[in-house]
Amino acid sequence: MDKMSMWYDRMGHCVINEEMLRKAVEEQGPQGRAGRIAKEGGIQYDEVIQLRLEYKKILQIDHLWEFTSLTKLQLNNNSIEKIQGLEKLTNLLWLDLSFNKIKMIEGLEALVKLQTLSLSNNQIPAIEKMDTLEHLEILSLGENVISQIDNVIYLRRFKNLRSLNLARNPICQETNYKIFVVAYLPDLVYLDFRLVDEQTRERALTEINVMTDNELKEKRAMEAQKITEQELQLHKDAFVEYLNGPQLFDSMFADDAEESRLASLPGVPKLLETYQTELVALCMQIFETGLIQHAERKNEGDSFFTCCREAVSDNQQRAAQIVTDFEESRRQVMAEMQKITDPELLEAQRDNYSEKISQLSDTLMTLELQLVDQLEDVFKEFERNISDMVGAFIENVQGIFAQCRELEKHYHEKLQEIALATLEKMARNELEEDMPEDMHLLLVDKDTVVKAVSASHDTHQLKIDNREDELMTRINSWMSAMMKSVQDEEVTRNRKRISEIRNYLEYVRNQLDEIILPEQQ
Repeated sequence: MDKMSMWYDRMGHCVINEEMLRKAVEEQGPQGRAGRIAKEGGIQYDEVIQLRLEYKKILQIDHLWEFTSLTKLQLNNNSIEKIQGLEKLTNLLWLDLSFNKIKMIEGLEALVKLQTLSLSNNQIPAIEKMDTLEHLEILSLGENVISQIDNVIYLRRFKNLRSLNLARNPICQETNYKIFVVAYLPDLVYLDFRLVDEQTRERALTEINVMTDNELKEKRAMEAQKITEQELQLHKDAFVEYLNGPQLFDSMFADDAEESRLASLPGVPKLLETYQTELVALCMQIFETGLIQHAERKNEGDSFFTCCREAVSDNQQRAAQIVTDFEESRRQVMAEMQKITDPELLEAQRDNYSEKISQLSDTLMTLELQLVDQLEDVFKEFERNISDMVGAFIENVQGIFAQCRELEKHYHEKLQEIALATLEKMARNELEEDMPEDMHLLLVDKDTVVKAVSASHDTHQLKIDNREDELMTRINSWMSAMMKSVQDEEVTRNRKRISEIRNYLEYVRNQLDEIILPEQQ
């Protein structure tokens, strides 16, 4: 037998090969006199319409690329582990791969005309990778290992699907399995080889209304979450996240151990309300300034990178033209040198061309050096502009945070006045209403009151200082990291370009060195 003959492994498995295909076509083709005539005329695989290759212990699909007219292919009851080798069977309407060892649906992208597909009795865990099978009408996936009921939702894309078999898969154990499938696939006529009855269809119709409503709610929730996440990322990129509301104010009082006692003092609730309104307004100023500055920095960055790309592109085009012109000249000169028989003349030509290569090297290196200088100037201007923007933003933000501290100082002073006044009234028994127990613990004496108010003030001040420090640290780190990234990318580009030039020059020099002088031949 030749190398195309059928071969078997130790387990008796085989692959599809020339001998197997020839025998199958002969056995399944016309018999008698018509068969002999067809055999004498030669087997034309591209004219075969149907092919059966079942019960042949096939391990791997192969050698089917000539069967371009095939509409029906039976590969059931074999040992196939992977769907492959079907790319040329674009006219296939019917494919049976049942009773094999397939573990994944794949390799079906080219079968765009397929109407019937059987993959039952395999080891498939998921329904997937069938997007191109728009004409699918019958799908059999019974006795696999499909366990996620949500796999059924994937099948909604097949508008022509009328018969589906999922029997004896783990998903069949799900509560209301049949109702769920019919609800998501309302055009099914047969499910698991049984006609879908009207009672099931009516129950499914009720269920699909609920599921559709839930899907819509989930979709809206996901879209809203995505928008929220995108907005938060924008705020983080601008270094002003959680400054567009009372978050800073809330955090100041969340960690304030004295807040509950001090807040119950007469007049403090109104003071707190005013304080919150004014602090939130200052935070909004920082927030809005941050978004504006971020947009300006982004525009500056976009302009910088566009300028760099255009400079590099222009330089590369000029260099490419120089190399193209040199290559045209080089091929002509090399061809001429191959014909020279005078050693002295050839040596002179080689020396002359070696000089031209050196000149090319100087030209390309000079061009790259000009680009490096140009990009360096652009980078310096970009760094200066970004530094100015960041500096102006920091100065603006520091001024607003200073106002926040002044606001906290004012609140602290007013709170202390209220607390001490309340202490005096308490000493004179002038309080009009009974005080809570925790206020009694606060209004012991002046030192206790002052310490409580001061502790509260220190907590608030620390929160304001930390938020300001965080903003400054992050924006400065961002600026440093970006500048370093730009510089590193330029160094990498330059090194790569120098390497490309040297490699090309080495190539043309090697080509020149291969020209042998006549006396050396």
